Amino acid sequence: MNSRTYQPMTAQSKGHGKFILGCFINAGSWYNTINRIHRWTATRESRYVCICNVHSLVTAREDEVFRKALMNADMATPDGMPITWMLRQMGFPTQQRINGPDLMWNYCQLAERMNEPIFLYGSTQKTLDTLQQKLQVSFPKLHIAGTCSPPFRTMTNEEDAEIVDLINKSGARVVFVSLGCPKQELWMAEHRGKINAVMVGVGAAFDYHAGTIKRAPLWMQHHGLEWLHRLYSEPRRLWKRYMVTNSIFIVAAGWQLIVYKWKM
Repeated sequence: MNSRTYQPMTAQSKGHGKFILGCFINAGSWYNTINRIHRWTATRESRYVCICNVHSLVTAREDEVFRKALMNADMATPDGMPITWMLRQMGFPTQQRINGPDLMWNYCQLAERMNEPIFLYGSTQKTLDTLQQKLQVSFPKLHIAGTCSPPFRTMTNEEDAEIVDLINKSGARVVFVSLGCPKQELWMAEHRGKINAVMVGVGAAFDYHAGTIKRAPLWMQHHGLEWLHRLYSEPRRLWKRYMVTNSIFIVAAGWQLIVYKWKM
């Protein structure tokens, strides 16, 4: 692969940020985040961006392969108010929450203006069809270079190669990946250097924007309660994820802040 397409990020080139529960999280505004992605797309670099919430960081403490995927990301943004609050307490008082659904939507605005092709990878074909229609209504000039709903089973090497070829031939500069955590992060880490575009893992963004899942009201999002809305919507599937992981995060993050403040 051409070295111009991908140069590994160093600790210095990752930019401003802090280690939270052992994973480096980038600090920065919406403008900085979107601009950085756009700079990569302008030179057709193969990069990937992880959107990190409490579940991501707690999972990374127990899963070394997943932790490496987060640590090797070219950018990891703070999704979820608890992580945003952590960054604010650790030297970035104006830090904003950079979440998947809003990052995708805001970047589509830029992509439309710059005539930058995007690709949608993940979810079901029905969701992709609805999402594509809604994006074209909101962004009439947006160039959606292609979509792909991968099988839920493990793909063969031949199938994977076909998808890589499909994405690369589409000319997409950004690939929005909606496979859920940790699958999307592992997929992006595996395909950096193969896919000639910036991959952004956006979680449930496809379902939110297609309207198949209702997102929490803004007041809940702004007060760090989006998890509560999701728990109420899918209690049987998510109770363990939120009750257990949130408790682990509170203890671990609280201890990290105590140590951080003591060292100041």
